[in-house]
Amino acid sequence: MEPWSGIADADAHLGRPVPLPKATLPLARWVEVHAAGERAVEIEWNLDDTRDGSVGRLALYAGEAPPEERPWDVAVEQVELGGEQAEHRVVPLEEAEPPLKPAHELRWRLDGLHLRLTAQGPWRIEDLLAIGASVG
Repeated sequence: MEPWSGIADADAHLGRPVPLPKATLPLARWVEVHAAGERAVEIEWNLDDTRDGSVGRLALYAGEAPPEERPWDVAVEQVELGGEQAEHRVVPLEEAEPPLKPAHELRWRLDGLHLRLTAQGPWRIEDLLAIGASVG
């Protein structure tokens, strides 16, 4: 498969515009856009983590089918995301660099799509919920 040139390729693969966050995100060093299965895409923001306490990464999966389940043996917490229910879980990732731990995962549905927001670093859950609620 040819490397994608940007979000228009993701729109074509998904068969509709990819929902994106409207919230302001931290400064990105680079962004990768790629297929994550049939009619599924993932956008990865690799963030500038050069300042102490910075977060390192954010990724958004959007697909007609749910994303593959990660082997994270942690409890799932139900949270409210923009007036809807979502699932949240956190993995410590002790071996990772500080800007990449812990890892958070939010999963919900929107307009017939399965969405998963994965965030690595010292994110506040309030900030992740605001980013998730802004996706559309």
